Amino acid sequence: MIALTRLATVTERAKVGTSILLLPLYPPALVAKQVADLDRASGGRVILGIGVGGEYPGEFRAVQVPVEERGRRTNEMIPLLRRLWTAEPITHDGRYYPMRDVRIHPAPAQPGGPPIIVAGRKEAAMRRAAILGDGWFPYLYSPRRYAESVATVEHVAEEIGRDLTGFDWCVFVFLNINSDGDVAREEAARTMGGTYDQDFRAMVDSVAAAGTTAEVTAKLCAFHDAGARHFVFLPATAGADHRAVLDRLLGEVVPALREHATGEAS
Repeated sequence: MIALTRLATVTERAKVGTSILLLPLYPPALVAKQVADLDRASGGRVILGIGVGGEYPGEFRAVQVPVEERGRRTNEMIPLLRRLWTAEPITHDGRYYPMRDVRIHPAPAQPGGPPIIVAGRKEAAMRRAAILGDGWFPYLYSPRRYAESVATVEHVAEEIGRDLTGFDWCVFVFLNINSDGDVAREEAARTMGGTYDQDFRAMVDSVAAAGTTAEVTAKLCAFHDAGARHFVFLPATAGADHRAVLDRLLGEVVPALREHATGEAS
């Protein structure tokens, strides 16, 4: 939330969001108040990306939340946040967050509050996105797996009669672009390995966009074809200066991706 505040102050037009906030670690009224204030301060530019976590049980021990309750707590909190964002007094008799006559004021700038984008990799997260979320946001995915998850989210939405018009199809992508594709892949694997404490060299081609400009463009076009429409990139340069990667992304890859998307639409 502190980083999100900083992003909101140094930008004027860009959407800013959490990637991601582990929702069960926080009291819902606190999240609702902080996000509402940030949304107003940014002129309605906040996106709330949320997940349940669990990879690091110490985080849950630190705030005295049982890790095995994280999914149920999140499912209860998502609709509760939207009620709190009405700026009206609410009473809630839920299992985890009972409250009486609680009012968060003023309301966020966005009517109904910021969109809540659900992150994750498992079917429970896909169901959460389809039933409660405003978008789907997986990470460490291949385009093939992304297409499969889109089908799952759409199937669940159809089961409950939900129209997914306006639903945000997001994807988090570790990125490295280099004229030497092997260097790009090695740096990306080291970055992810340091984050997740495992060896990614054998799977970097599947779960990252790393390689030459042509290789990265092809991977991102494959994600687009699988249904992704909102890309979030993390330069995976293993500590090296990432500005060259961003220059290639914006100057070479993004124009090609836009051309691909426009051609597909026509």
